[in-house]
Amino acid sequence: MGRDIVENLVLFLIAILCCMVCVMLRKHSPEYSFAVSLMAGILMLMAIFSKVSPVITRLKILIETANLSSDYSLILFKCLGICLLAQFSSDTCRDAGQNSLASKVEFAGKVMIVVLALPLFEKVLETAGRLLNT
Repeated sequence: MGRDIVENLVLFLIAILCCMVCVMLRKHSPEYSFAVSLMAGILMLMAIFSKVSPVITRLKILIETANLSSDYSLILFKCLGICLLAQFSSDTCRDAGQNSLASKVEFAGKVMIVVLALPLFEKVLETAGRLLNT
């Protein structure tokens, strides 16, 4: 457990250091500031995704214990991935000063999640209809 705390602390310290570098670079070279910010974000995402495997394994066990179809877990994981990537992309757009594009990325992520989750909505409505008819 202590190792995880140290790894997280190092990750946060690197983020703060990159933030300081970005602030200093922004005045003289905004494009380099953005590049440093983007690379730091990508490195942080890679570090975070490396720690996600146990969480995914645990979620799969919980879904199997609840006797849910594996299709549902697949939809859940895809939606989670879309959420994370849309958030990262929109934050990156905001860092680049593209607030309008960031809003569109967030909207696109929400639409993709609704489209992806449509089979779940249909299943819920089908189940509700059967319960109401009995």
